[in-house]
Amino acid sequence: MTERVVGIGAGAKELATEDMILNIGPQHPSTHGVLRLRLTLDGERIATAEPIVGYMHRGAEKLFEVRDYRQIIMLANRHDWLSGFANELGVVLAAERLLGMEPPVRAVWARTLLAELNRVLNHLMFLGSYPLELGAITPLFYSFNERERIQAVMEEISGGRMHYMFNRVGGLKEDLPLGWLDRVSEAVAETRRRVPDIENLILNNEIFVARTKGVGVLSQEQIMQYGVSGPIARASGVDFDLRRDDPYLAYPELPVKVVTRSAGDCHSRFELLLEQLKVSLDLAEACAERLRSLPQGPINQRLPKVLKVPEGHTYAWTENPLGINGYYLVSKGDKTPWRLKLRSASYNNIQVLREMLPGHLVADMVAILGSMFFVVGDIDK
Repeated sequence: MTERVVGIGAGAKELATEDMILNIGPQHPSTHGVLRLRLTLDGERIATAEPIVGYMHRGAEKLFEVRDYRQIIMLANRHDWLSGFANELGVVLAAERLLGMEPPVRAVWARTLLAELNRVLNHLMFLGSYPLELGAITPLFYSFNERERIQAVMEEISGGRMHYMFNRVGGLKEDLPLGWLDRVSEAVAETRRRVPDIENLILNNEIFVARTKGVGVLSQEQIMQYGVSGPIARASGVDFDLRRDDPYLAYPELPVKVVTRSAGDCHSRFELLLEQLKVSLDLAEACAERLRSLPQGPINQRLPKVLKVPEGHTYAWTENPLGINGYYLVSKGDKTPWRLKLRSASYNNIQVLREMLPGHLVADMVAILGSMFFVVGDIDK
């Protein structure tokens, strides 16, 4: 039992105090799903923070070992449910590298186009949901209106709204529908025209600025220590993007503009996501133009009924919407991988919360957490 001495008057001793342990989650609306944060509070201020993951563990890496290379695409598609097409890419790129297989040119450009459209969908979700967490409802309707426009062309080509299942080892499932590129260009142009509405609505709103400017500052040193990547790293001045620095697909032939900010706070992360959305729209339009100029030809390689990848190992990494995804594939020459290790962006990005949160008020925790742009399935895999 702790003895507390309570005094009254000028000469009395102060009331003894203790730190309080507060659990945010795992079931809590401010945690984007089943994530748990164990906070030690000194009054209203956070003293220590410990992210605890694993409540939603999907076991995808173990399932990879008992599925063939066609079935793995379905599993890899789902860990970040906002970036389904981008998730598929890493698996097929790793398998193609071990096979020594070059997909057709049309498939390369179509993959690049779809990857950028998928990036637009991902960013629009966070551009709408982040203000919602700070009390602004209207931006969500604006961003979801644009999402539906892009979703329509993604659904037309693949049949899926979230889990596209359109990649195949050696290319894509099927060719592009007649007139689809024109519909893509119309959707991209209309979305580009309407993005300033979201920007004007929220970016310079005085309440939003007060809640995000100077809050949750992430230094470059912390980024290097924890392996943080993607928009969060670039908002702190880390000028690194795989699309430019280690290009894959058709990115070597595209003018990839890498957007950075220096402040590293919540406001910079939101602002950078908005700028990156515009870059992706430009890249998508450039891919559509290139596809129009390409002659008709195959969209995939003809594969045997049972696909076996030669013995060996390789590592493929991609610039996913949330950061760097890595795929380490080890094959023993069978129709299933011996090992497929997935490095997902959100796992590293969320670990740095133990450095970011201490010193902030509990009220700022929601603003910081929302600005980290993560998906819980991407953490627990």
